[in-house]
Amino acid sequence: MRRVNGLAIVGRTLTCGGAVEKRLAQAALMSTCSSSSLNSHIFSQKLADRLGLSRPSLVRRVAGTMLFSVAASSLAQDALAKEKPRSEKFLPKEVVLYQYEACPFCNKVKAFLDYYNIPYKIVEVNPISKKEIKWSDYKKVPILKVDGEQMVDSSDIIDKLFHRINPDSSIPDGEEKKWREWVDNHLVHVLSPNIYRSTSEALESFDYITTQGNFSFTERLVAKYAGAAAMYFVSKKLKKKHNITDERAALYEAAETWVDALNGRHYLGGSKPNLADLAVFGVLRPIRYLTSGKDMVEHTRIGEWYGRMENAVGESARIKE
Repeated sequence: MRRVNGLAIVGRTLTCGGAVEKRLAQAALMSTCSSSSLNSHIFSQKLADRLGLSRPSLVRRVAGTMLFSVAASSLAQDALAKEKPRSEKFLPKEVVLYQYEACPFCNKVKAFLDYYNIPYKIVEVNPISKKEIKWSDYKKVPILKVDGEQMVDSSDIIDKLFHRINPDSSIPDGEEKKWREWVDNHLVHVLSPNIYRSTSEALESFDYITTQGNFSFTERLVAKYAGAAAMYFVSKKLKKKHNITDERAALYEAAETWVDALNGRHYLGGSKPNLADLAVFGVLRPIRYLTSGKDMVEHTRIGEWYGRMENAVGESARIKE
C-alpha cells in the first residue's frame, strides 16, 4: 500500500502540482542515483536547501517512495530475466547424457538442457577405457539417449531437441546459424591448446574431470596422469593444425570477436539467449573457473555477457542419483 500511495503522490506532483511540488518530484528522481550510504536526513536537508525548500521531510518521503519503486522494478526485471522457457510439448520420460565433464561439445548440450529445464541424468565416461559407451557404435561423446533413442553430435542433438520443443518452428538460420558454426569450427579449437597449455594446466583440468563420475581410486589416478600427459601433447598438435601461435592471444581474440558480434545487445538473441548464445556459453563453461577461463574474463570484455548467461541458464536440470 505504501508503494501505491507513494506513486500517487509523485504522480500528482508531476501532473497538477505547483513549482515547489515539481521540484520535489525532480529531487526524488535525483535521489535514486545517490549512494545508499548517505545519511538520509542530511541528504534531504541539503537537497531541500539547494531547492530553496523548508520541508526536507517531504523530500525524504517522496525520495523513499521512489527508491522503493525503483528497487521493486529492478527485482521484477531480474525475475523476468531469470525466467526460463518450459516445454509443454516435449516431456521425455528419461534423458541420459554420456559425456566427459570438460568436453565443450557435451557442455553445449548441457547448456541447452539446463536452459529449457529438461531433466537429465549424467553418465561420466572414462576417457581412457570408454567402458560406459561400449554398447554404442558411436565411440565419441556426447551421446544423448532420449527415452531409449540414441542421438549423437552436439549440434545435431540440439537441432533435434529444438524441433521437438518447437515443432511448428524451423531451425534458426541467418546470424544465429553463422555463430553456431563459428563455435564448432573455430571457438572449440582454441580451447584445448589453452586448457592443456602447460603440464600444470593439463593436470588442473584432469583433476577437475576425474572428480566427476564414479571412478575408482586407481581409475582416477590413471585417468588424471595418463590423460593429462596425452592431452598435453595432443594440444600441441592441435595448436599447429589450427595455426595457433599464442594460445592465450587466440582465446582473447575469440572472446572479443563474440562480444563485438553482440553489438551492444544483452544476448545475440536480443532480450533472451538464442541457440548461438547457448553454444558459446556451453563450450566456455568448463573452462570458466580454470586458469585459462579466469585469464579470459580478466583480459577481455566477455565477463558481463557470461554473467548474464549464468543467470539466464540458471541451475542445472541434472538429476543427481
